[in-house]
Amino acid sequence: MTDRAALFEATLESVPEGIALLGQEGLVAFWNPAAEAITGFPSIDLVGRPLPEALEPLLQYTPPQDRMVVSEVERLGHGSVAAIQHKLGHDVPVMALITVLRDGFGGRIGTAVIFHPTESLDALPRGDAGEDREVRTSQTEIEDRLQRIYDDFSRGGPAFGVLWITVDQAGDLRKTHGTGACDAMLEKVQRALAKGLRPGEEIGRWGQDEFLIISHERTAELLARHANTLAGLARTADFRWWGDRVSLTVSIGSAQSEASGTLVNLMERAKAAMFSSFHEGGNQTTSAPGGPTCSPS
Repeated sequence: MTDRAALFEATLESVPEGIALLGQEGLVAFWNPAAEAITGFPSIDLVGRPLPEALEPLLQYTPPQDRMVVSEVERLGHGSVAAIQHKLGHDVPVMALITVLRDGFGGRIGTAVIFHPTESLDALPRGDAGEDREVRTSQTEIEDRLQRIYDDFSRGGPAFGVLWITVDQAGDLRKTHGTGACDAMLEKVQRALAKGLRPGEEIGRWGQDEFLIISHERTAELLARHANTLAGLARTADFRWWGDRVSLTVSIGSAQSEASGTLVNLMERAKAAMFSSFHEGGNQTTSAPGGPTCSPS
């Protein structure tokens, strides 16, 4: 049977965020590899010692002492930017969040600090464009449009959604028939999808094998229905290469804007939903978060 403590430690060591666990006395008990990479301070230099002065801004929250919360983890705020100093001397702005660790009786047993560089906060997840300049240009144009629509939504404008689409056969077709065949197929799929766009909607390349649609559907349910319709249109794309007909399907992830969310979070949800559709065998649409996965009929 796997040791739970070892499993827990392995999980913390694999996450991309820096994680520091401090005991009751404020001494570092755990410092994961991501924390080492972000700060330059190796675990061997910190475990069993207090955080050095250069990293003290990570502890900018003062845990409230007058509250008894009988839970294993008490969250303090939503995090804020902290200016820590790398071991080599340069400043590293990070987003830091502190949680108070408590036992089952409400007694405080330590503190956890979770942090990551702020440079990654505003970077929208994208598909891999490779060396394709046209795809990169498309990504930039879509990102600008997304930001304007999101800014309008944040000021009380209409809700919107995004559909992250990948062509299930693209990778295999590129290997077996080459880049030219794959590009021709993607153009065929894009034209098929464009036939199903609502007025004012946009579609563009979001990666080598991926498209993004900015939709004006107002609810997650309507967006999911729209995704199913588009998946059906993609299957009707009649693509032939040297006389061979290639059956085409797409995997779609849909995500609807949320008042409490961010644009980055919206795109991450859409990407995760798309991957869920793809890894379930393709030819599917998935709504995020928690939306149903359904096979287009």
